[in-house]
Amino acid sequence: MSGILPVKRRFLAMSSVFLIVLGAVTANAQDKRGPVTNLPLPRYVSMKAAEGNVRRGPSLTHRIDWVFKRRGMPLQITAEYGNWRRVQDRDGAGGWVHYALLSGVRTVLIESELLPAYTSPDTNSPISAKFEAGVVARLGSCSVDWCHISAGGYRGWALKSSLWGVDPSEIRE
Repeated sequence: MSGILPVKRRFLAMSSVFLIVLGAVTANAQDKRGPVTNLPLPRYVSMKAAEGNVRRGPSLTHRIDWVFKRRGMPLQITAEYGNWRRVQDRDGAGGWVHYALLSGVRTVLIESELLPAYTSPDTNSPISAKFEAGVVARLGSCSVDWCHISAGGYRGWALKSSLWGVDPSEIRE
């Protein structure tokens, strides 16, 4: 019996240390900030330019892998290095883009075919518009499940789960 008690104490002590370390790692992952801007990583932005070279690394000497050709397209910044931001699109494709090609204006990509936008954040309210899949819309305020979006002169409240470019837990005023 006396041999079991020290083992149990060691197990509890090791479990406590593990939980403390796990909590620190989780908090660190949630609070990750860019070394250049001190803004949260990852975060969403949009393409300011109509065209932007996407490079393999963070400098002009790195090879251009492809070109983003859609002004307003939402992108997710995952890293920073000097004047360069590593971004990815909805499909996970990306690379390094110069920060001057990006805007803090938030947009989203419609992911559902003929997504209804309602006059208020309630499926029982009237539909004000329907947006096709692939449309880039400007992002307004967001609640837990809804976001106010606008595109092409139309606007309304859409279910957040049908939008790419906003985190599921993100609340915007």
